[in-house]
This record gives sequence, C-alpha cells and structure tokens, in this order.
Amino acid sequence: MTTNLLQRITYNPDVCHGKPCIRGLRYPVELILELLSSGMTIGEILADYEDLEREDILAALQFAVRLSQVKSIYKIAS
Repeated sequence: MTTNLLQRITYNPDVCHGKPCIRGLRYPVELILELLSSGMTIGEILADYEDLEREDILAALQFAVRLSQVKSIYKIAS
C-alpha cells in the first residue's frame, strides 16, 4: 500500500518549480500538509479540491513520514 501511495507523488521541473506534487497536478505536497496542519479534515480538503482523492492526501502524509525518517541531523555552520 505504501508504494502505491508514494507513486501518486510526482516531480516535474515544469510543474510547481519541480516541487513534489500530487499526480502531476498543481497541488504541491506542502500545500496538503499545510491544510492538514491548519486543522482541516480530509473531508474538508476533498470538498474544497474536487480533483483530489483520499489516497492523494494519504500519499502526502506518507511522503512526509518518509522525509522525517532520517538517521542523523547535523547542524551546518553558519
């Protein structure tokens, strides 16, 4: 299931400046995460963005999980 969800995340330099997006649409993953973190429910997001599917939102969450699975974080000298 995880692999199928992550296939919904696409990269294209000509769409949203190459940011990870949902299914090649102009919905960056970061937008979906911002909407969720603001308190919107999946149902509310789907009602506002009719071309999105529930699995798209789950894919954005799974993508965020994968990004957070780093082994170490190092401070870069400024």
